[in-house]
Amino acid sequence: MTDHTTTRAPETTHTRIGEQSIVHRREFAAPAARVQRAHTEAAWFVRWMGPRGTTVSLDRFEAVTGGAFRYVVGSADGGGWAFRGSYHEVVPGRIVHTWEFEDDPGATLESLTFVDLPGGRSALEVLSTYTSKDACDAMIASGIDGGMDTNFERLDEVLAEG
Repeated sequence: MTDHTTTRAPETTHTRIGEQSIVHRREFAAPAARVQRAHTEAAWFVRWMGPRGTTVSLDRFEAVTGGAFRYVVGSADGGGWAFRGSYHEVVPGRIVHTWEFEDDPGATLESLTFVDLPGGRSALEVLSTYTSKDACDAMIASGIDGGMDTNFERLDEVLAEG
Protein backbone atom coordinates (compact mmCIF):
# COMPACT_ATOMS: atom_id res chain seq x y z
CA MET A 1 0.00 0.00 0.00
CA THR A 2 1.37 3.40 -0.97
CA ASP A 3 1.42 6.30 1.44
CA HIS A 4 -0.42 9.23 -0.17
CA THR A 5 0.61 11.94 2.27
CA THR A 6 0.07 15.39 0.83
CA THR A 7 1.45 18.70 1.91
CA ARG A 8 -1.14 21.42 2.28
CA ALA A 9 -0.54 25.12 2.42
CA PRO A 10 -0.72 26.55 5.93
CA GLU A 11 -4.16 27.66 6.96
CA THR A 12 -5.19 30.57 9.08
CA THR A 13 -8.02 29.87 11.48
CA HIS A 14 -10.46 32.62 12.41
CA THR A 15 -12.51 32.02 15.55
CA ARG A 16 -15.07 34.47 16.87
CA ILE A 17 -14.79 34.98 20.61
CA GLY A 18 -17.86 36.64 22.10
CA GLU A 19 -19.49 39.57 20.36
CA GLN A 20 -16.51 41.83 19.67
CA SER A 21 -13.42 39.70 19.15
CA ILE A 22 -11.84 37.30 16.67
CA VAL A 23 -8.79 35.10 17.24
CA HIS A 24 -6.70 34.48 14.12
CA ARG A 25 -4.07 31.72 14.27
CA ARG A 26 -1.46 30.73 11.73
CA GLU A 27 1.63 28.52 11.84
CA PHE A 28 4.82 29.43 10.02
CA ALA A 29 7.91 27.45 8.98
CA ALA A 30 10.16 29.89 10.82
CA PRO A 31 11.05 30.68 14.45
CA ALA A 32 8.79 33.09 16.34
CA ALA A 33 11.48 35.78 16.55
CA ARG A 34 11.79 35.81 12.77
CA VAL A 35 8.01 36.12 12.28
CA GLN A 36 7.93 38.95 14.80
CA ARG A 37 10.83 40.64 13.00
CA ALA A 38 8.72 40.67 9.83
CA HIS A 39 6.11 42.64 11.80
CA THR A 40 8.54 45.14 13.31
CA GLU A 41 11.16 45.89 10.65
CA ALA A 42 10.00 48.22 7.90
CA ALA A 43 12.05 46.57 5.14
CA TRP A 44 10.35 43.23 5.85
CA PHE A 45 6.88 44.63 6.55
CA VAL A 46 6.47 46.30 3.15
CA ARG A 47 7.30 43.02 1.39
CA TRP A 48 4.29 41.10 2.70
CA MET A 49 1.60 43.54 3.79
CA GLY A 50 -1.32 44.05 1.41
CA PRO A 51 -2.92 42.06 -1.39
CA ARG A 52 -0.82 40.71 -4.26
CA GLY A 53 -0.18 43.35 -6.88
CA THR A 54 -0.14 46.21 -4.37
CA THR A 55 2.69 48.18 -2.82
CA VAL A 56 3.03 49.60 0.67
CA SER A 57 4.44 53.02 1.39
CA LEU A 58 5.27 53.91 4.96
CA ASP A 59 4.59 57.39 6.26
CA ARG A 60 5.57 56.36 9.79
CA PHE A 61 6.74 53.05 11.17
CA GLU A 62 8.03 53.03 14.75
CA ALA A 63 7.44 49.46 15.91
CA VAL A 64 8.45 50.08 19.54
CA THR A 65 6.45 50.53 22.72
CA GLY A 66 4.95 54.00 22.47
CA GLY A 67 5.55 54.22 18.71
CA ALA A 68 3.06 54.59 15.90
CA PHE A 69 2.52 53.68 12.26
CA ARG A 70 0.78 54.95 9.18
CA TYR A 71 1.01 53.22 5.84
CA VAL A 72 -0.79 53.27 2.52
CA VAL A 73 -1.49 50.16 0.47
CA GLY A 74 -1.41 51.33 -3.15
CA SER A 75 -3.02 49.60 -6.10
CA ALA A 76 -1.77 49.49 -9.68
CA ASP A 77 -4.56 51.86 -10.78
CA GLY A 78 -3.33 54.58 -8.42
CA GLY A 79 -5.88 54.00 -5.67
CA GLY A 80 -4.89 53.43 -2.09
CA TRP A 81 -6.02 52.58 1.41
CA ALA A 82 -4.47 54.22 4.46
CA PHE A 83 -4.06 52.56 7.86
CA ARG A 84 -2.74 53.89 11.15
CA GLY A 85 -2.25 52.84 14.73
CA SER A 86 -0.22 53.08 17.93
CA TYR A 87 2.06 50.51 19.52
CA HIS A 88 1.15 49.96 23.16
CA GLU A 89 3.65 47.16 23.75
CA VAL A 90 6.43 45.68 21.66
CA VAL A 91 8.46 43.04 23.51
CA PRO A 92 9.91 39.68 22.45
CA GLY A 93 6.99 37.37 21.72
CA ARG A 94 4.28 40.04 21.88
CA ILE A 95 2.96 43.13 20.13
CA VAL A 96 -0.10 45.10 21.22
CA HIS A 97 -1.27 47.87 18.92
CA THR A 98 -4.32 49.66 17.63
CA TRP A 99 -5.16 49.40 13.94
CA GLU A 100 -7.51 51.65 12.00
CA PHE A 101 -8.55 51.97 8.36
CA GLU A 102 -8.69 55.72 7.85
CA ASP A 103 -11.79 55.61 5.59
CA ASP A 104 -13.75 53.80 8.32
CA PRO A 105 -12.77 55.25 11.71
CA GLY A 106 -12.91 53.03 14.75
CA ALA A 107 -9.72 51.53 16.10
CA THR A 108 -9.31 47.80 16.62
CA LEU A 109 -7.10 46.62 19.48
CA GLU A 110 -4.83 43.78 18.38
CA SER A 111 -2.67 41.56 20.57
CA LEU A 112 -0.17 39.47 18.62
CA THR A 113 1.54 36.55 20.34
CA PHE A 114 4.48 34.77 18.69
CA VAL A 115 5.13 31.24 20.00
CA ASP A 116 7.93 28.83 19.09
CA LEU A 117 6.88 25.32 18.11
CA PRO A 118 9.01 22.20 17.62
CA GLY A 119 11.10 21.86 14.49
CA GLY A 120 11.90 25.55 14.05
CA ARG A 121 8.25 26.41 13.42
CA SER A 122 6.10 28.97 15.18
CA ALA A 123 2.52 30.06 15.68
CA LEU A 124 1.13 33.56 15.53
CA GLU A 125 -2.07 34.23 17.43
CA VAL A 126 -3.81 37.56 16.88
CA LEU A 127 -6.66 38.65 19.13
CA SER A 128 -8.58 41.44 17.38
CA THR A 129 -11.09 43.30 19.54
CA TYR A 130 -13.46 45.68 17.79
CA THR A 131 -15.33 48.70 19.18
CA SER A 132 -18.70 46.94 18.98
CA LYS A 133 -20.52 43.81 17.86
CA ASP A 134 -21.60 45.67 14.71
CA ALA A 135 -17.97 46.61 13.93
CA CYS A 136 -16.90 42.96 14.38
CA ASP A 137 -19.80 41.78 12.17
CA ALA A 138 -18.81 44.32 9.51
CA MET A 139 -15.17 43.19 9.54
CA ILE A 140 -16.22 39.57 9.07
CA ALA A 141 -18.58 40.55 6.24
CA SER A 142 -15.80 42.56 4.55
CA GLY A 143 -13.76 39.43 3.92
CA ILE A 144 -10.95 40.18 6.39
CA ASP A 145 -10.30 36.44 6.60
CA GLY A 146 -9.30 36.26 2.94
CA GLY A 147 -7.21 39.41 3.13
CA MET A 148 -5.33 38.17 6.16
CA ASP A 149 -4.78 34.79 4.52
CA THR A 150 -3.26 36.47 1.45
CA ASN A 151 -0.96 38.60 3.61
CA PHE A 152 0.19 35.51 5.50
CA GLU A 153 0.83 33.63 2.25
CA ARG A 154 3.06 36.52 1.21
CA LEU A 155 4.72 36.44 4.64
CA ASP A 156 5.42 32.71 4.13
CA GLU A 157 7.28 33.62 0.94
CA VAL A 158 9.32 36.37 2.62
CA LEU A 159 10.27 34.05 5.49
CA ALA A 160 11.35 31.35 3.01
CA GLU A 161 13.62 33.81 1.19
CA GLY A 162 15.76 34.36 4.22
